[in-house]
Amino acid sequence: MRITKVYTRTGDAGKTRLAGGQPVWKDSLRVEAYGTVDEVNASIGLVRVFNAEAAEPKTGAVLEEYLRWVQNKLFDAGGLLATAPGQTFPNMPQVTPQDVTKLERMIDACQKDLAPLKEFILPGGGKVSGQLHQARTICRRAERLCVKLAKEEPVDAVIGKFLNRLSDALFVLARWSAKMHGEPEFLWQRDLKK
Repeated sequence: MRITKVYTRTGDAGKTRLAGGQPVWKDSLRVEAYGTVDEVNASIGLVRVFNAEAAEPKTGAVLEEYLRWVQNKLFDAGGLLATAPGQTFPNMPQVTPQDVTKLERMIDACQKDLAPLKEFILPGGGKVSGQLHQARTICRRAERLCVKLAKEEPVDAVIGKFLNRLSDALFVLARWSAKMHGEPEFLWQRDLKK
């Protein structure tokens, strides 16, 4: 794809076009869904910036490899969501069950280094882990929007599965990153005084 102009002046009245050229309102559920996938992607981009500044090179390289792949798959998911149902075009991006499996393998590999959770944890830790928790919450919102969209229009079910598994992966990566960098993990403390 070649982008020659950033602005088109066609969106000033509150409409945009899907990948097949169909005009839609910018607040349509489909635009909300792919816009939120883009928001997850931007958040992960910020994680990569913080990760590049982190001191642990081996951990940083592993995380960079994972997150770069994830960002590319999120672009694929966004492209699919930005395409009207029934439309196809050459070299259309794909999100496949194998991508979901890859996320599961990523989760399994990181969990080998982690102790099982005995309580919920509070999002935070360090810059990288805290931002991964933020990306996780945005990913959950993207998943919810895709579920809502699928009630109104056809949406490939594998996109929802991918987002679901990705939010799990981001949670595990946040814990793994915190551990690898020696950062604290704060458990939720129930206020039992009543």
